[in-house]
Amino acid sequence: MIVPNIILLASSIMVKDLSLPIKWIISGAFATFNEEPFMNRTVKEILWGYEDPFLDFINMILPGKLPFKDKFGLFSDFNNSNTGVFTVNTGIKDITKVQMIDTWNGLTEVDFWHSNQTNMINGTAGQMWPPFRKPSEPLQFYSPDACRSLTFVYKEESEFRGIPTYRYSAPDYLFANGTDYPPNAGFCPCLASGVQNMSSCRFNAPLFLSFPHFYNADPGFVEAVDGLHPNGELHSLFLDLHPLTGIPMNCSIKMQLSLFTKAISGISQTGSIAPVILPVLWFGESGYLDGAVYTTYYNTLVLFPTILDYLQYVLIALGLGFILIALLLPFVQRNQEENPHVPNDIHNSEECPEDSKLLEDPEYGSPGT
Repeated sequence: MIVPNIILLASSIMVKDLSLPIKWIISGAFATFNEEPFMNRTVKEILWGYEDPFLDFINMILPGKLPFKDKFGLFSDFNNSNTGVFTVNTGIKDITKVQMIDTWNGLTEVDFWHSNQTNMINGTAGQMWPPFRKPSEPLQFYSPDACRSLTFVYKEESEFRGIPTYRYSAPDYLFANGTDYPPNAGFCPCLASGVQNMSSCRFNAPLFLSFPHFYNADPGFVEAVDGLHPNGELHSLFLDLHPLTGIPMNCSIKMQLSLFTKAISGISQTGSIAPVILPVLWFGESGYLDGAVYTTYYNTLVLFPTILDYLQYVLIALGLGFILIALLLPFVQRNQEENPHVPNDIHNSEECPEDSKLLEDPEYGSPGT
């Protein structure tokens, strides 16, 4: 697979303001180690690292200056690594603050950016949020990979496999520049809206973060690179949250990493490359509740409340029935008291008057004769 040589192209941008003789030396070093602006590498090498003689040379003459030691790979530092130590609120005193970050690696704010607002560590670590969410409340979380706090906004009511949720998505201004959205000015220097300059927290490397295929970005980024087709269904992100508990049920996060490059005088390997934000890769991470965990949540959040909901109406109906019986019972008893049962012998005499007449008929004599 043909991919940009990040070591060469990023290094060229990083030394563009040095004197011409120094850039000639750097260009000579590139030539010595056969470095070209584009290279043929496997996906595994790009993600998890490959050995590079030029990288070994730089680490030898400038030890400790680069984050990469033995290999260069975009995700090589993510293997068997962690995202830092989060100290979060337990919510014992205030349930609305449960899981909210107190410090990250002992810090209450970072120093990558250029304003107090953009350096703030807001929200949670992204595993869950405080319960009893309202649509008007955005979701905030701190992402060590993005070196900043991110905000999702309410989009619509949804459901995940029968569990009611709120769907949140990224706002249009998430990667807007400081001109289009002034609160983002602290992330500058900026280009057009839709990409975020990550150089401040990535060793001054000219890396940019955006949505895949420059979705929701300035059209100029898409037009500068062939083969890009931004699509909201394929390239946007979302998170489905159960509003009562603050627990995510389903999510899909998609981001793109791009490299700014251009021709640099004195470094012949850059040739006549026009200034461009060149996509290097985009990735998607998704997850959802399943198995025994899903069953537990479904039974607790949906099944049992539904049973109780119907049961309350059954109990109300039974209660009304008992009340009705209690109201009618005195009338029934009073009616029985006013109309007692007549003895059986009286009923018999009334039912057989002919027999009585026969006994009194003179032809037969009076009774007892």
